[in-house]
Amino acid sequence: MKNMFKRIKYLLVYSLPIVTYISLTSKGVYTFSPVLLFFGIVPLLELFFKPDSSNFDKETAKFEKENKLYDWILYAAVPVQIGMLIFFLYAMQEPLLLAERIGRISSMGIMCGVLGINLGHELGHRLNTTDQLLGELMLLTSLNTHFLPYHNGGHHFNVATPNDAATARKNELLYTFWFRSHFSSYMEAWQLENKRMQEIGNSTLSLRNKMVKYTIANMMLLAVIFYFFGSMVVLSFIGAAIIGILLLQTVNYIEHYGLLRKKNEHGRYERVKHTHSWNSDHIIGRLVLFNLSRHSDHHYNGSKHYQVLKSLPESPQMPTGYPGMMLFSLVPPLWFKYMNAKITTFQH
Repeated sequence: MKNMFKRIKYLLVYSLPIVTYISLTSKGVYTFSPVLLFFGIVPLLELFFKPDSSNFDKETAKFEKENKLYDWILYAAVPVQIGMLIFFLYAMQEPLLLAERIGRISSMGIMCGVLGINLGHELGHRLNTTDQLLGELMLLTSLNTHFLPYHNGGHHFNVATPNDAATARKNELLYTFWFRSHFSSYMEAWQLENKRMQEIGNSTLSLRNKMVKYTIANMMLLAVIFYFFGSMVVLSFIGAAIIGILLLQTVNYIEHYGLLRKKNEHGRYERVKHTHSWNSDHIIGRLVLFNLSRHSDHHYNGSKHYQVLKSLPESPQMPTGYPGMMLFSLVPPLWFKYMNAKITTFQH
């Protein structure tokens, strides 16, 4: 029974589509239901729940890694995300006040960030092509398809160095980081794919170039939405995708802020360790993001499945979960004062 609860607790992420449905079928303040839940209630609750740093023992971890229930929790979210996106497109055709339109776009934006991009991230690390394809499909629902080439081929290699677009520098503003990280990672995704094409003797514009395929897919999706729903709904979808991307970049910001790897005597960076990502064991934030906040172990072993990620004492710890830390990062003076002190303490 105890292990069963450890498995089904990840179903908590499905509270998001439920409150998003409320948003898309309601008017007034209820259109902001997901915003109020994930950036109001969740951060508040995490102030009262102690972090849980417990891990599976070695034998249990091996068993749980092979348990398909965890995979099906992920797979089931794919049609939910696609279905909710289609429902959003229809819902945005209704006559709405500006505030209600913003509420619904924000709600779908959180879906794009939490299910679209985060699920795409988890599936994109899997080794089988079906899971990777599903991951690409999830990223397409957020217009962030370049994420996988850059993330797997660039971020995991350069993390916690000045060469990484997604590693926030100490004293770097979140608001400038959004632009630097997004556009730099987009350009690097093209560079990585172009290099891969050269290595296999293909043209840069070959359909084997993932960035070419992704560009076509993004344009086709926008064209289809425009054809069936019109320009206002296209703009609403783009707005939701942008919110999802900003959520991703805010998560990137808090995950690696100010942490850098050292160089050895040969000028090479040390191996990525558990000390090069900020960690959070706050239980609610972990559950709604498929354990993403155990980020140190994810970077130590990128292919490790979300359910068996560990918390280790040497990892630097956040004072609260991801939703609360994301809100905290929006206030630079407070963020710099607190996090810079933590960096100094941690590094000494």
